[in-house]
Amino acid sequence: MLDKTFDPQSAEPRLYAQWEESGLFQPREARATDGAADAYSIVIPPPNVTGSLHIGHALNNTLQDILARYHRMKGKAVLWLPGTDHAGIATQMVVERQLAAAKLPGRREMGREAFVDKVWEWKAESGGTIIRQLRRLGASADWSRERFTLDEGLNAAVRKVFVQLYKEGLIYRAKRLVNWDPHFQTAISDLEVEQKEVDGAYWHFAYPLADGVTYQHPVAFDEEGKPTEFETRDYIVVATTRPETMLGDTGVAVHPKDERYEGLVGKEVVLPITGRRVPIVADEYADPTKGSGAVKITPAHDFNDFGVGKRAGLPSLNVMDSLARITNEDVPEIPADFVGMDRFAARKAIIARAEEDGWLKEIEKTRHMVPHGDRSGVVIEPWLTDQWYVDAKTLAQPALKAVQDGETVFEPKSYEKIYFEWLNNIEPWCVSRQLWWGHQIPAWYGPDGEIFVAETEEEARAEAEARHGADVELTREEDVLDTWFSSALWPFSTMGWPEKTDDLARFYPTSDLVTAADIIFFWVARMMMMGKHFMGDAPFKRVIINGLVRDEKGQKMSKSKGNVIDPLGIIDELGADPLRFTMAILSGARDIKLSKQRIEGYRNFGTKLWNAARFSQMNEAKRVEGFDPATVEQTINRWIRGELTKAERSVSEAIEGGRFDDAAGALYRFIWNVFCDWYLELAKPVFNGVDEAAKAETRAMTAWTLDQTLKLLHPVMPFITEELWAELGKEGPARDGLLLGETWPELPDSFVDTAAEAEIGWLVDLIGELRGLRAEMNVPPSAKPPLAFVNPDAVTAERLARHRDLILTLGRVSTVDAAEAAPAGAVTCVSGGSTVALSLADFIDLTAEKARLAKEIAGFDADIGHVNKKLDNPNFVSRAAPEVVEEQRAKLAEAEAGKAKLQAALARLEAVA
Repeated sequence: MLDKTFDPQSAEPRLYAQWEESGLFQPREARATDGAADAYSIVIPPPNVTGSLHIGHALNNTLQDILARYHRMKGKAVLWLPGTDHAGIATQMVVERQLAAAKLPGRREMGREAFVDKVWEWKAESGGTIIRQLRRLGASADWSRERFTLDEGLNAAVRKVFVQLYKEGLIYRAKRLVNWDPHFQTAISDLEVEQKEVDGAYWHFAYPLADGVTYQHPVAFDEEGKPTEFETRDYIVVATTRPETMLGDTGVAVHPKDERYEGLVGKEVVLPITGRRVPIVADEYADPTKGSGAVKITPAHDFNDFGVGKRAGLPSLNVMDSLARITNEDVPEIPADFVGMDRFAARKAIIARAEEDGWLKEIEKTRHMVPHGDRSGVVIEPWLTDQWYVDAKTLAQPALKAVQDGETVFEPKSYEKIYFEWLNNIEPWCVSRQLWWGHQIPAWYGPDGEIFVAETEEEARAEAEARHGADVELTREEDVLDTWFSSALWPFSTMGWPEKTDDLARFYPTSDLVTAADIIFFWVARMMMMGKHFMGDAPFKRVIINGLVRDEKGQKMSKSKGNVIDPLGIIDELGADPLRFTMAILSGARDIKLSKQRIEGYRNFGTKLWNAARFSQMNEAKRVEGFDPATVEQTINRWIRGELTKAERSVSEAIEGGRFDDAAGALYRFIWNVFCDWYLELAKPVFNGVDEAAKAETRAMTAWTLDQTLKLLHPVMPFITEELWAELGKEGPARDGLLLGETWPELPDSFVDTAAEAEIGWLVDLIGELRGLRAEMNVPPSAKPPLAFVNPDAVTAERLARHRDLILTLGRVSTVDAAEAAPAGAVTCVSGGSTVALSLADFIDLTAEKARLAKEIAGFDADIGHVNKKLDNPNFVSRAAPEVVEEQRAKLAEAEAGKAKLQAALARLEAVA
């Protein structure tokens, strides 16, 4: 007999160990008929090796696991390939902190080779925690194929790709602007930049015009905005939030249609402090409506300015070193007292000089967004430096076409727009990082600075010797590759490429990719580019984009807000299944509003199923050898067979379509509302009855339906279903094997019996109406009033005769009769097209009930008036948080619905004779 409750804390580790030991996580052996149609593959978005399971991982990996388990049960050879990303900057930071905490020599003191050894030691001891945590979630990945983006096989793939792209002219070295982290002294990707709003200012500086040039600047305007007064100026005003960059200005830009400055284009200004002459140029980047309409251009320290500089032919002058200190290496005219000064100290010094010398015109306080390194926390500096770049524009074209032609589709389709916009406007991809942990770029420099790119040092030396005619000294490139470079190869490098492996032939292209919207640019698009270029095929047929998990109010989760939901804490307390079901049923939203209460609610769903299984056991509902559901005769059994068939269709179609919320919703409705609430209720009188044939059939049908239900629910809630499968399997014919390895139900259309569906639908509606009436009228639970059908037709009369016992029991009525008119003291309603009369006058105080209903309606009126007063107030609607306004609208709808229900009940009482 089943225990009273399911204990996930003891069951989950035991069940997961059984799954792993079974070998079923690995793809089944290929058959002679195996082809693309028989294989299903999916690669995990590799989490950082430094990471721990967060709620986003829980969502993403639950959805992947649902797909893997479903297709495995459908008989396909399923490869869910797991692994982790070496996470260059994050991992290097973790190890450096550990060295500092242990008071050991730092990275630079111990040298590159010793430091990298330390990182590998850390990886062996502490890395990969998240992989162990994914097991706790129930992930059925093939751990025997687990990969790491820095393992030996992937390293070979990365070298081959880099060398080939270089030889094809698609990788090159150039001096361009990058996001520079002065703390870690490396370029970082846009994804590693966090924009923070900070207090700041626009400092308005007057740059003097060169050669005595003056112009008439408008100072007063009429109602139409036309200038009415002018003053003669020998300077032009620019505004900046970063005064320190003025040392590297190489121009001032004005809009080509800005009438104020049209006579100044081509003239020059003299930069204060440095005395350098720079031109005034026309460029649409300058916004005439902002500030003075004139902007200083520092191409080496601002991404927008870099674009203006390229268009206008302005030089790029670096005025900072890698630590963001002022340097005069490019700009010798920078005064010596500024050299070596930190950028923020230089800012203060320049403002002080401007105020002292009179060219500071105004300080305008503001709050603005400033880029910070997400790990270092320091302000990121746009910095001009030599880096390695991929010609992403060229690689993007086949990747664009793959989605345009439907080779790869996005679910939801709306995300294709984001993909297209980014690839159509793609910039060169900076792939070099000034770190030690990562794939070291396979390039060597000769004595004259020439570059030799090769997969091995021996090949590079051979190329150098061929060029120089002698053995020459080579210096290895110190930079490593951006982690996105190696993860861009993930779908094929993890399957053994560049070797022609069986896995590649069988599982590439992969079937699905499940990932988040925020890495469409950084990962999805780059995998598409690399897959098309090196494999000829897009790496996946479908990209399923999951939403962002927020708190119950729709706010982003953060430790500072204290609203983070820890999935491991949830698993410890409630088990993995409720978390997984919650993730699935909420997954259709772009922003998933999650609360612990919702997860607890779906824990109750599992409890409901467990109790249903216990009830079935207590009523001797055991599996029967050779039982054929096609032969059942009882109406309730023909009905549940059809309901199960419809549920199987809904769940299958939803999972196939990547609509996990629809699949979970269909499961919930069938298990809770149909099977537990109605079928087992309708079966009770049969179990307790004297018709032995009906009893035997219903027991067998209950056991069979429960088995099929466990199969349907297994991909979403694998632990409780596996436990029930094993426990229920102890009764009836012996069965071997795990539910994990069972076949997905595929039920025939003939199982849907429209006559049974109509009849049980009529009965369910009737019982529901009777229960609703009793609740509305406050009928005591023990009361059993008489029930009459007013002039029932022949079909209804037949149904009454057939189901009288069920109506008496489930409707809690004393008699069921036909009548020509509603009896005196009866409350009426319509059910199934018939008027139904429930005689309540002897069981309730009609006057008191009318008064109670009137009072409750008045209460609803007060609530409605209170909420309407808020919502009719424009100040409340405009100033309150959106979730607060939405909450009030929901309250209003709920109150109006409650009032309408009570008004209908009162009208019924008023009609009682």
